Amino acid sequence: MTKVLRIIARLNVGGPARHVVWLSQGLKGAGYETLLVAGVVPPGEDDMSYIAAEAGVTPFVVPQMSREVSPKDALTIWKLFRLMLRERPAIVHTHTAKAGTVGRVAGLLYRWVTLSVLFGRPRRCHFVHTYHGHVFHSYYGPLKTRLFLVIEKFLARVVTDRIVVVSHQQRREINETFRVGTPEQFAVIPLGIDVSVYAEWEKRRPIARAELKANENDVLIGIVGRLTEIKNHKLFLEAAARLQKLTTSSVRFMIIGDGNLRNELEAQAKSLGLHDSVWFLGTRKDPENFYPALDIVALTSLNEGTPLTLIEAMANARPVVATAVGGVVDLLGQPRHKADGYTLCERGISVRSGDAEGFAQALAHLIEDEGLRRDLGRRGLDFVTQHYAKERLLADVSELYAQLVDPVSLKAKATAPSSKEMSNRGIVPH
Repeated sequence: MTKVLRIIARLNVGGPARHVVWLSQGLKGAGYETLLVAGVVPPGEDDMSYIAAEAGVTPFVVPQMSREVSPKDALTIWKLFRLMLRERPAIVHTHTAKAGTVGRVAGLLYRWVTLSVLFGRPRRCHFVHTYHGHVFHSYYGPLKTRLFLVIEKFLARVVTDRIVVVSHQQRREINETFRVGTPEQFAVIPLGIDVSVYAEWEKRRPIARAELKANENDVLIGIVGRLTEIKNHKLFLEAAARLQKLTTSSVRFMIIGDGNLRNELEAQAKSLGLHDSVWFLGTRKDPENFYPALDIVALTSLNEGTPLTLIEAMANARPVVATAVGGVVDLLGQPRHKADGYTLCERGISVRSGDAEGFAQALAHLIEDEGLRRDLGRRGLDFVTQHYAKERLLADVSELYAQLVDPVSLKAKATAPSSKEMSNRGIVPH
């Protein structure tokens, strides 16, 4: 078995936590033994450690590893360095910004702090970093953002063998716009989910809507995600208020998730006169049950990698309206028709970031066109089924690892003639 050390800052609610658990559990069959390392979820954020427990994955916890820059980072680096000395991994794979920084700095020490360096032989270990999103805009002020960008460029140059991004748009943004890494370092590996979980969404729909006391004429618009600044729920509520002036349909708004902005958002909904039509449902651990109830799924983020919520919405054949940020554009596909304030794409509707009026207009368009909702839902379901299955994710990451640890055998396998080719040449394989 090839040893992999997989590091993530924390297992909080979101796509990255599910992603690292699926990889840790799913790659065993491909010959990769993974030790998952994580920090502690801070107060105010929901913990998704139950996902790891359900998958039989027991994380190694480094309590000092936190999201924000802290003096404790030095201790985190030291602990990760000691852990690498103990585990002797062939691959260290970091996920998310903080883990990518402390994990790769520890990896730099691990690779070079050894007596064998005197003979020109640093420790052999391959380093991979996955950007699920990035912090190069919309998270911090200009000075801190610039500092993080300098650090990322340095780490990409001196200690990173491969950089994984979850969409082609994200690769263009990180490599071409922000100049991190070289083109040869990048591998585009989209997210993957267990699509079979959502296979019976049609049967679940009436049950889920009954739970929310929705009748057949109600249009339920949902947004799923942490109640934090980067998700920009304020825009969702502003669009909801504007939407009520654009449609006579009975519309209710479901906010699924929790976080530090909940009280502020509840106050905003009340000030906008939405307190009767906006429901704050909190964190739900059963996406297979609440997505089918929705008629439209919204996303208003300022910055995204590839949002898991949109993939899950599409897996339930739900039409989506989303701000055109990061990997969202790859999910929605090519533009088909531009309207005032929004663009109808192959698999959803995109809106300029921060445009509440455009978002409201897009929602109104979908509300009034049930046939379009069905068409976009079907297109999204077909796309996710073909391109975002968990099996494809595992195969892609397994191949990436093989390229690093055994490139000679992989190249030989790729160039070896197939049984059919040998048969055509008159050669019978033994």
